[in-house]
Amino acid sequence: MRYSIALRSGTAAFVLGMLVLGASSVASVKAWADEPVVQEEESDIIKLSPVTPHRILVQDTAGTHAKDGRVYVVDADKGKLLGMVQAAYNGNVVQDPKGRAFYVAETVWSRGNRGDRLDLLPAYDPQTLTITNDEVLPGRALVTPKKNDLAINQDGSRVYIFSMVPTNAVHVIDTATHTLSQTVDLPGCALAYPWGKDGFTSICADGGLANVSLNGSKAEVTHTKPFFDPEKDAVFEHSPTRRTDGKTWFISYSGLVYPTALSSDSKVEAPWSLQEAAGMQKAPAAEAPFSKTWRPGGWQLSALHYASGHMFVLMHEGTFWTHKKAGTEIWELDTATHKLVRRIPLPAPATMVGVTQDEEPLLFTNDNEGDLFIWDMTSGKLLRKMPHLGDDLYFTVALGE
Repeated sequence: MRYSIALRSGTAAFVLGMLVLGASSVASVKAWADEPVVQEEESDIIKLSPVTPHRILVQDTAGTHAKDGRVYVVDADKGKLLGMVQAAYNGNVVQDPKGRAFYVAETVWSRGNRGDRLDLLPAYDPQTLTITNDEVLPGRALVTPKKNDLAINQDGSRVYIFSMVPTNAVHVIDTATHTLSQTVDLPGCALAYPWGKDGFTSICADGGLANVSLNGSKAEVTHTKPFFDPEKDAVFEHSPTRRTDGKTWFISYSGLVYPTALSSDSKVEAPWSLQEAAGMQKAPAAEAPFSKTWRPGGWQLSALHYASGHMFVLMHEGTFWTHKKAGTEIWELDTATHKLVRRIPLPAPATMVGVTQDEEPLLFTNDNEGDLFIWDMTSGKLLRKMPHLGDDLYFTVALGE
């Protein structure tokens, strides 16, 4: 009997609880029904301000996870990250001379790290960072990001893309129609150093140059005689070019500078020495590989300020085969007088140096931690640092460069 009474009491409590819960639920439903209806959210795109000389692009190859490569959009005056776009697997970036667009050459595979390969050239709106055109390429180079893997002509009408699929060649893209206008085969030669609106030059394995003049759908190719010995004292591919007239300063591993006027008939001047410009002895090349002195090195190891003609080169103390070693100083040199202007000690060894092209120019360096250092070019003073902007900062791109 006691069990039966307890059961009946429990049943009554359960029923009472349900009634209370029901009343509460009704109240909750009523309260919910009385609340205002939330309006549907509408997405939009924030526009960045127009491109300025101090709004730069920074290429990050993300070496340990290269398919996640990226390009950062940076306000260098404030040291502020404005945005980012993808630059998958050893991507490259170039900017329209007037800042109307920027282009990223990248490669993806249908299954992430394998499958069908797709080489692309997306064009980005510089204010919304949205893709305005996604050009499919016949192929491109997959070595490591170099500025001259992807180049643009003086008026922005053509983009040049170095390809090794299936052999060495340069694709010419018409930026108005976003189409491949032609492919110029260049066996034994590589990269693209633009000059003017209708031509570019490639550097060849024999130590000479291949000059390409574009006339409509035709391409005329001429070759220079070798001016350096690739086995004894090769030149850096990352040597600076002034795109307006094609003047290039090819820097050798030992520190020789070859001023070159690029054209359909490129002319190479007699070289001068970085070390002699600084009052030192000229550095030996491969004939004395263990001789230690100040030498150029790094990745994007040099930059040129067009208006002043001042060239900035990363330098370190080392032997001949230390051409990839990070620089501990920047040497500022006058390309007209072949004289050293200044030596700028760095707070951390750097593999890249960049410069803006305005009247109040900024310099940029990196370090092994992915920090971006921003300098005043005129005074040589460090202005600010952006801690860990990325993983592997390889080079910067500034307006008009």
